[in-house]
Amino acid sequence: MKKSLIAIIVVVAAIALLGFVMGPKFYNTGIELKETATAQWGNVESSYQRRADLIPNIVSTAKGYAEFEQETLIKVTEARSKATSITIDPSNITPAQLEQFQQAQQGLTSALSRLLAVFERYPDLKANENFKELINELERTENRINVERNRFNEAVLPFNKHLKTFPNVLINKFIGKFEEMAYFKADEGTQDAPKVDFDFGKDKE
Repeated sequence: MKKSLIAIIVVVAAIALLGFVMGPKFYNTGIELKETATAQWGNVESSYQRRADLIPNIVSTAKGYAEFEQETLIKVTEARSKATSITIDPSNITPAQLEQFQQAQQGLTSALSRLLAVFERYPDLKANENFKELINELERTENRINVERNRFNEAVLPFNKHLKTFPNVLINKFIGKFEEMAYFKADEGTQDAPKVDFDFGKDKE
């Protein structure tokens, strides 16, 4: 019994010493990596916000041409409202929060895809210069979203690895400072942005 107690004391003392000696470096590196990841999350949110800002103009322009598609337009507006209502604390991105955010954004992506498919039936709308520019901007924004999401995951990876490697994992358990950050995981079948290419100005063969 006495030997077991001594062994426990030795282990605890070793962990404490490890934390004292290596703790500052572990802490400072963890802060730096986390700040990089949270800053990149701001770029992700900015890209999604840019998409949300485009939608009212797209809907407004389309109303004058696709007057029989009110239900589809309303669904897009509702999906946009839901997507923009969900915010995440970048300093504490949990898997549950990120999943909720992704579900709302995917709902908007699906609604946009249906809307763009409907617009294919309206050649006058497709010929509208303002509408063409909005759709082109939407395409650029969707591509930017994918880029920023990938960069976010790339920024999260070194932070999570920092927490998992030895002896960092022991130090972190001792000081209880950091938690792993969630990755942005694309749902199956949703890795690609909505198709927004209406072949504007291209001749059909």
